[in-house]
Amino acid sequence: MTVVEYVARDWNDLTDQLFSDSWQEDLGRFRSSHVFRGLRNAAHDLRPSLSRPERNYINVENHLLRAFKKYARQDAVIDDSLWNLLAVAQHHGLPTRLLDWTYSPFVALHFMTEKEEDFVHDGLVWSVDVARTNEYLPPPLRGMLRKEGSMVFTAEMLSRAASTLEEFEALSTDEFVAFFEPPSLDARMVNQYALFSLMSSARGCLDSWLAERPDLCKKIIVPAPLKREIRDRLDQANVTERVLFPGLDGLSRWAARYYGPRSTS
Repeated sequence: MTVVEYVARDWNDLTDQLFSDSWQEDLGRFRSSHVFRGLRNAAHDLRPSLSRPERNYINVENHLLRAFKKYARQDAVIDDSLWNLLAVAQHHGLPTRLLDWTYSPFVALHFMTEKEEDFVHDGLVWSVDVARTNEYLPPPLRGMLRKEGSMVFTAEMLSRAASTLEEFEALSTDEFVAFFEPPSLDARMVNQYALFSLMSSARGCLDSWLAERPDLCKKIIVPAPLKREIRDRLDQANVTERVLFPGLDGLSRWAARYYGPRSTS
């Protein structure tokens, strides 16, 4: 089985695809259950930083987390929860089994078009129905979401289900994926409308898992020639580094990109 791929023809066609599954009949509202991840190159996969082939950290996952917790500033880690620790570590660049997602399709498009050197490659936006992925969670986790009336977990909810990665993996012999919202660590996390996916196995590959359940998602291919128009429209809509990375670093990144010379390639 393979995931459905749709090739966007133009901006209007792209936005139609991104918002195509938003209508919720029972609510009478446009409230999508999909989350999004933008990739600058359509050839890239959904492998987390922990297990990327160029430098595989799977065998030292616990060592990484222990060292991060030990040497992080006292106020950097919110509490002793493993899940808050993972969120903070991912946020600051430590290799983890987490993948970044967003509820906003436009934020996903920003990350797909943030590097002009990648405008020569087709881009890709993954759209995953979280409500449907939850059907494959082990019963204790499904029951928790039903009780809370939520589609995604919080760190506190996950802590009630498992306090260690080993306990989390032991919840089911079948591989599964959970989505959880991090604590509001800073304005960057809030403005990016961010959440994480978490595979039950450090060796798990979300691409492969989704390929076996292709009705849960779709891949929207963005042809390379369309990227510059998307970038310009996002800039006009203020979906930029100034908003998504508040502070002087984000301002500098925006200015360098926005006023930089246009590539001739």
